[in-house]
Amino acid sequence: MSARKRNFYKTDAFAGLLLCVLVCAGIVWARAAGVFQATELAVYDYYIRYQPCVSAADNRITLLTISERDIQKLGSWPLNDGLLAQLVKNLLAHQPRIIGLDIFRNIEVPPGSEDLMKLFSEAIPVVTIMKFADKLSPGVPRPYVVRDGGLVGFGDSLIDPGGITRRGLLFMDDGKESYTAFNLLLALAYLQKEGIGAQPDPETPGLMKLGKTTFVPLSRDAGAYINADTNGYQYLLDFSSAKPGFPSISLSDALADRIPDELVRDKIIVVGATAESLRDFFSIPIERSSEEGQRIYGIELHATTISQLLRSAIDGQKPMRYWSERVEIGWTVFWGLMGFLVCLRVASFRKFSVCLVVFPAALAGITFFAFRLSFWLPVIPPALAFVMSADFFRLYQLSVEKRQRALLMRLFESHVSKDIAKAIWAQREQFVSEGLPRPQQLIATVLFTDLKGFTTISEQFGDPGKLMDWLNEYMEAMTNHVLSHGGVINKYIGDAVMAVFGVPVARSNEEQISRDAVNAILCAKKMGAQLEELNARWKGQNRPTVKMRVGIHTGPLVVGCIGSRQRLEYTVIGDTVNVASRLEGINKDYDSENICRILIGESTLRYSGDRFRIRPLGELSLKGKGKSLPVFQVLRDSSEDEGKETGEEDRTHPEE
Repeated sequence: MSARKRNFYKTDAFAGLLLCVLVCAGIVWARAAGVFQATELAVYDYYIRYQPCVSAADNRITLLTISERDIQKLGSWPLNDGLLAQLVKNLLAHQPRIIGLDIFRNIEVPPGSEDLMKLFSEAIPVVTIMKFADKLSPGVPRPYVVRDGGLVGFGDSLIDPGGITRRGLLFMDDGKESYTAFNLLLALAYLQKEGIGAQPDPETPGLMKLGKTTFVPLSRDAGAYINADTNGYQYLLDFSSAKPGFPSISLSDALADRIPDELVRDKIIVVGATAESLRDFFSIPIERSSEEGQRIYGIELHATTISQLLRSAIDGQKPMRYWSERVEIGWTVFWGLMGFLVCLRVASFRKFSVCLVVFPAALAGITFFAFRLSFWLPVIPPALAFVMSADFFRLYQLSVEKRQRALLMRLFESHVSKDIAKAIWAQREQFVSEGLPRPQQLIATVLFTDLKGFTTISEQFGDPGKLMDWLNEYMEAMTNHVLSHGGVINKYIGDAVMAVFGVPVARSNEEQISRDAVNAILCAKKMGAQLEELNARWKGQNRPTVKMRVGIHTGPLVVGCIGSRQRLEYTVIGDTVNVASRLEGINKDYDSENICRILIGESTLRYSGDRFRIRPLGELSLKGKGKSLPVFQVLRDSSEDEGKETGEEDRTHPEE
């Protein structure tokens, strides 16, 4: 395995991708288990409600309704055979294209059975209805008046969990014989005059083509359905004709022969009950009116279905289509990857929150638009895949950030100012590698301080506790000046302090490097002024006073972590560190009267410019160095140096 691949496996991107895969796998499994079916079907119903409806009632179909008022006027139910025969005769007189009787008549209902049998012995354009047996009913056989070869269709309707009807049937069989749906027989009878009939699809002979449209049977996992009972030849209903409704005639008017000719001639007539007491109604996805709600009567459902079949055959309106299960899984995984990529690319929490709203909203818009084009695309699984992939990856990132922040703060707490700590965290992508500060080569300024004669002074303290209190008071004062000037306390070595200016965030230009050098010198001068105040206070407390030496040098360094994860130390190494240390310790008796002697290297002088009063000391030999190096002393300002001897070689410049 290449190093590049190994490194990728350690990145946040790989962890996020793995989380995305696990999330998508879980959602695909949950979908296969039917967890989202009810919610997805609810979304389907919502989309159905906002589908374009036909602009007006389908005048090719007329309903002959048997209302509660009609039954009360008759004084009995069911309608006897004689009245049924009279009703059919009255309708036939107006030459309908086909009549559909949504009235079960498997047994005689006298009087008038002879008249009904005589009527059906003729070749009349009438389709009657039967029903298959199911778990709730033994079924209803074909009407007793219809012999073999007569037009009898089944009227069974499919009801989904929750009591909603969304699917229609074209064909069914009982294992011995195949039967045609009542609605399809009526549609075929009407279309015959248009020269349209049912025939095998030229490309897929096992499918039925009706006019301009080929009907593909629903699969067990069509759309949101999971392991649905798809026996028979099923398709999805669109309910486009349900809202405007259909022209109607009452039973009472039909029996009295008060039939408007324009409502019957050359039309499909569907005869059935709308009486509340007969409870022949179904729940559908759309809201029809404030009174009817989402309820539709049986004959209205038949008419709606017939209207859809006519529009499909004549106008080429496609039934609702859907993707295969594999493509739907790919769709879900695609949105899961989108969630992963959004979280990977969007660092801002506010922008990330906006994305969690915008992308699912876009998904809803895409699926709704596709639905209007008769494509049923999954909504809930891809939306969950997007949100969960993004959220889980963001939680993972936050946990990693928390660990990294804790590690960085352990390394740098009490060693850097708050501003530097913020800068470190803001630039952690460039600064941190595999949870640790990555090694860097940069240019920085190193400052070393040491107390003169500390060994002798420490012997004056008989109590170790008092010695540590005295030393800590000194260290705290010096540390505050380092932090306030943008430096990092690298380490304490007994009474010595090592500070670095220009780490851990690498400088990008000469101006920034120059600022670090200036800040280091300013810090040293403030340390000297602070030490004078401390000495004055210590003298009044009968505690020892002290002097300090400072060495400062600017140059290239290597910075990084040394140790183990249990005991890490952020440190700097390189010749620049050695030079600064040697400058602090050079000729310890030189300028012994100065309370704070500050020596700098040539590079520090170059970067600090002419901001300070400087005394060149010439080229001095430093311990461990093969050749002498130019050394310079930073002098007190005129306001500080009232006792300066005349004739000193110096360069006087104002200090910022």
